[in-house]
Amino acid sequence: MWDAAIAGFSLSLGLILAIGAQNAFVLRQGLKRAYVFEVALTCALSDAVLIGLGVAGFAALADVMPSLLPWFRWGGAVFLVAYGARSFWAAWRGGEALESAGNGGQTRLAALATCLALTWLNPHVYLDTLALLGSISTRYAPHELAFGAGAAIASFTFFFTLAYGARLLAPIFARPTAWRVLDVGIGVVMWVIAAGLIMGA
Repeated sequence: MWDAAIAGFSLSLGLILAIGAQNAFVLRQGLKRAYVFEVALTCALSDAVLIGLGVAGFAALADVMPSLLPWFRWGGAVFLVAYGARSFWAAWRGGEALESAGNGGQTRLAALATCLALTWLNPHVYLDTLALLGSISTRYAPHELAFGAGAAIASFTFFFTLAYGARLLAPIFARPTAWRVLDVGIGVVMWVIAAGLIMGA
């Protein structure tokens, strides 16, 4: 059972470590100290739900209804292009610094809506959680539940560490230039991921 849990933890952590749209958003919220707990919890709970569905065998849906995959792919690409453009606009406009950032005028509802969109409109999330983790969990029968629990714990560990650990970078982001660099980086990440989705369509 412990082997299954450790395997689930390790694999899940490896999948989400690579920077992506969701991670970039969590990092930015952590730097701004805006709704940090809510955003980290939303990401972790979303992952836990998807991992649970994958381990429970929901990955079979892709075989039964393959027509759903293109919708997820194109919907995610459109959202990422728009979010990337928004980041480039923020970088061009500039003038943001950590001391005055606060929540940037963003409401809690808007932050959580963006977080949910970055999670649930990302086709890679479904491939990683439903397909990959779901199928690999069957190798650890009858301890699939332990595998799924380990994977979910990895998600909670990562997102809360990223969100709250971002504060260590606060001195750097006290300068507006650092925010511009971050926004450009986020925009590039969004558009690269979107391009990958479009070219893979």
